[in-house]
Amino acid sequence: MNLTLATDDTGGPEIFSSVQGEGPSAGMPVAFMRLSRCNLACVWCDTAYTWHFTGDARKFGRPHRSDPTYERGPNQVKLPVAEVAERIAGHGQKRLVVTGGEPLLQAAALAELLELMPDMVVEIETNGTTKAPPRLDIRVDQYNVSPKLAHSGNPPELALIAERLHAYAGDPRAWFKFVVAGPGDVAEAAALVRSHAIPPAKVFLMPEGTDSATLRTRERWLVPLCLEHGFRMSDRLHIHLFGDTRGT
Repeated sequence: MNLTLATDDTGGPEIFSSVQGEGPSAGMPVAFMRLSRCNLACVWCDTAYTWHFTGDARKFGRPHRSDPTYERGPNQVKLPVAEVAERIAGHGQKRLVVTGGEPLLQAAALAELLELMPDMVVEIETNGTTKAPPRLDIRVDQYNVSPKLAHSGNPPELALIAERLHAYAGDPRAWFKFVVAGPGDVAEAAALVRSHAIPPAKVFLMPEGTDSATLRTRERWLVPLCLEHGFRMSDRLHIHLFGDTRGT
């Protein structure tokens, strides 16, 4: 079985070591694997090269705020599961973050991969619209669930599925991260937290932005809103350290 991965700047699979930049594991040393393909289309997505492909945007109506689209060939690579496992193991890390795109679109191959690495602690970053089948779910230690708010440009009937949000809210492995660009986004996130009984202590608010200046500006007004709602704030360490670049 193969996995379809995003590519780094060399054209190879985007598998690398770094510190986790966001959420509850921020600062931890990890191996990252970025998978290609997504079932949503966020207008501000900072990994649009995983889904905003030439032809798809016009055919399927998948907008992004940047005009260029990406050629599928240079931005995707398919590798056998065993080779992916070998590459990850070569980084010598004990914790793996599986990100995308939307990783759960490749659940069967991902389950096969994780069975080859039974001692790895595994985080999956997901938009919360789908679920892992049992064969994969049993291998996951942490879900980083990032429901997409209205400013993402996704229709709520696609991005905010009540059944899935309720299920993740009741999963002790799940943490929630809402990307926000303005105070109105925080109000929307707070309403979702209430309506789906998401524990506020497991909620992060993260400013949208791909440069340090934007993040710092938004964090200044975000702090009092975190205090008001009892939410945590997530920075984006990798942006401050490396900028908006692949493989970091």
